[in-house]
Amino acid sequence: MAGAAGQKRDYYEVLGVQKTVSAQELKSAFRKVALQYHPDRNQGNPAAEEKFKEASEAYEVLSDPERRAKYDRFGHAGNPFEGFGGAGGGFQGVNINDIFGEIFGDIFGGARGGRRTSSRGADLRYNLEITFEEAAFGCRPKVTIPRPKKCETCTGTGSKTNQGPRPCGTCGGAGEVRYTQGFFAVSRPCSDCGGTGAVVPDPCTRCKGSGKVPSEEVIEVAIPGGVDNGTRVRLGGMGEPGDRGGPAGDLYVTVIVKEHPLFQREEYEVFCEVPISFTQAALGAKIDVPTLDGKVKMTIPNGTQSGKVFRLKGKGIPHLHSQQRGDQHVRVVVETPTELTSKQRELLEKFAEAAGEESHPQSKSFFAKVKELFG
Repeated sequence: MAGAAGQKRDYYEVLGVQKTVSAQELKSAFRKVALQYHPDRNQGNPAAEEKFKEASEAYEVLSDPERRAKYDRFGHAGNPFEGFGGAGGGFQGVNINDIFGEIFGDIFGGARGGRRTSSRGADLRYNLEITFEEAAFGCRPKVTIPRPKKCETCTGTGSKTNQGPRPCGTCGGAGEVRYTQGFFAVSRPCSDCGGTGAVVPDPCTRCKGSGKVPSEEVIEVAIPGGVDNGTRVRLGGMGEPGDRGGPAGDLYVTVIVKEHPLFQREEYEVFCEVPISFTQAALGAKIDVPTLDGKVKMTIPNGTQSGKVFRLKGKGIPHLHSQQRGDQHVRVVVETPTELTSKQRELLEKFAEAAGEESHPQSKSFFAKVKELFG
């Protein structure tokens, strides 16, 4: 408490911390004590108010490295701090809300600083649906964005007479009003002007005083090759215009890639399945395979098994902002013929009679294992 130096409690004891306390731990300790004894929570309790003053004085000294070092060496004698507005300086002439604004933001409602003469416009978001191929190679679609524009009736002033806003009569143009809370003043944003410090006395009938009207704008969006589902493209300054000359917000275009009937994607790799006939798998063949660049010829070796995966190097997705490109992986699936003609059935039956174990090495190995296990 304020008084003679010999009567003051140790500052570390006041905040319940050790001398080795870090700056962050000191701040947390002060917050805990200050919230406990804050005058707003202890109205009509002088003892609590004194404890709040005592904790604030301790924190003011210990939070300053130079004053803390002097206090550690000389104690109260080295810090002639006589409380708020006392002879030692302390908070004299200092806006206490500026000092405690961060710590007591939840009590003060986070109101700090003065009038805001302008404000940044809001960011906008647009979901853009593109094809698989457009995502792979990029595109430049034109999209229609709902984007407010300056009101032509009042030329953006928000006023019928084009005089623009005037200083708020409630806060005098400061953008904030002050209230007495216990022994100090608390600042809050002015409710009449929303903290801007200005009001429009004769609002424009078209824009209702905002200076902006709803509008739509057609813009071209450059989508780079290699984007994936969920990729965001930022267009700086293409969001809503700011108030009273403030900067515009940004436009964020979120890419949504349509599903492809043939291809799937994993990062920069492309996957697809291609059916082949029994004879193509057995005898080998050259088949047409679809890729993002069109059809290409792929060789099927004789004796290819169903499920075999072949790689087409460099036929995948281009890397974003790079010259590199992924691969395409082709999984062949041997298709069993259905609805055979009599001639086809006769030929297959002859093949079955002629086929020996050497023609089906996997079957031979499988049944050998079955026999070994079950007899």
